[in-house]
Amino acid sequence: MALSNPAATAPFTSLAARSRGRLFEEPESATRTVFQRDRDRIIHCAAFRRLKHKTQVFVYHEGDYYRTRLTHSLEVAQIARSVARVLGLDEDLAEALALAHDLGHTPFGHAGEEALDACMEGYGGFDHNAQTLRILTKLERRYPRWIGLNLTWETLEGIVKHNGPLIGNGRGLEDLPRAIVEYAEVQDLELHTFASAEAQIAALADDIAYNNHDIDDGLRAGLFTFEDLLDVPLVGAVFKDVYDTYPGLDPKLVKHEAVRGMIGRMVGDLIGETKTRIARIKPQSVEDVRGASEPVAAFSTEMSENDAALKGFLFKRMYRHYKVNRSMSKARRIVQELFALFHAEPNLLPPEWQEGCDGPKGMRTARRVCDFIAGMTDRFAISEHKRLFDLHDERMS
Repeated sequence: MALSNPAATAPFTSLAARSRGRLFEEPESATRTVFQRDRDRIIHCAAFRRLKHKTQVFVYHEGDYYRTRLTHSLEVAQIARSVARVLGLDEDLAEALALAHDLGHTPFGHAGEEALDACMEGYGGFDHNAQTLRILTKLERRYPRWIGLNLTWETLEGIVKHNGPLIGNGRGLEDLPRAIVEYAEVQDLELHTFASAEAQIAALADDIAYNNHDIDDGLRAGLFTFEDLLDVPLVGAVFKDVYDTYPGLDPKLVKHEAVRGMIGRMVGDLIGETKTRIARIKPQSVEDVRGASEPVAAFSTEMSENDAALKGFLFKRMYRHYKVNRSMSKARRIVQELFALFHAEPNLLPPEWQEGCDGPKGMRTARRVCDFIAGMTDRFAISEHKRLFDLHDERMS
């Protein structure tokens, strides 16, 4: 029998004991809930380990102190779990979703994703969220009785609907990424509804984490200064509070104190606005959350505006900084050239990746090459590119 949630819960929480189950039936654990098992399977899968050397903003070799996809995912999980605890939600489901949300990212961050999507034009395209689903249901091979990790319905639902309903408002199933369309033929994840409150919390925890650690990393890299941040709504006020409270404080401690304050304010706003919405919507079950006309979890209007202003600042001053542009330009070329070569000559792929190909320039070959490249770490992609394109590289295999 599945374990129940150990603490008091909100009436609309995702109860582990009432999970809709897994695609392939298997015995329950005597010591862990189904959502705890999902979390553990995610942590132990190969795609999660590879996040250690996948770019958040800076390519892995640019410094040991910058965030990677792995450290980012851990920070998101901490925030998601803390918020879920306050709201009486299932912490393990929120944590599992936070840990899994970036598994489908390519090497080199969004530059790698854009490059791979362009390469896949005419072959079904590429979307990192859909790739996460593909990894968890098709690419991970760890069990003798099924393909994928065989996660619960609730975890897969939360991953797919990371940003809300996928169908509706003029958008149909045929408009979605191919990986999601294919999986919809196997299991109905109710793509027209919102996901659980735990999934909504995990998605907003992602925003909180990357906004604030990008401030930290951007300052460390010298892409902007403390003074540049003073005019950014909310951020400037937090930094001014730190300066006023601790005159003459070491700049490193100013940064840490301000980022900590920013996270605290955003988390507090998320909890406050979510409680307001809960009082208005009055959900009595997780199905009420899914069927609501608006998200149950959200930032306030003021915080959403502050969040947009910060994203605009970071886009201009960090993500489009010329130093980052140079690095990402190189990254795009690596992805594009690797794809073109493997697609034209699939016999260059490792033997296990040649399985399922349909010859040079084929449709199935394109997807196999896409899966192979998407799973690469930054350093493996750089090494593979050098091995295949540098005629002076002595490594021939």
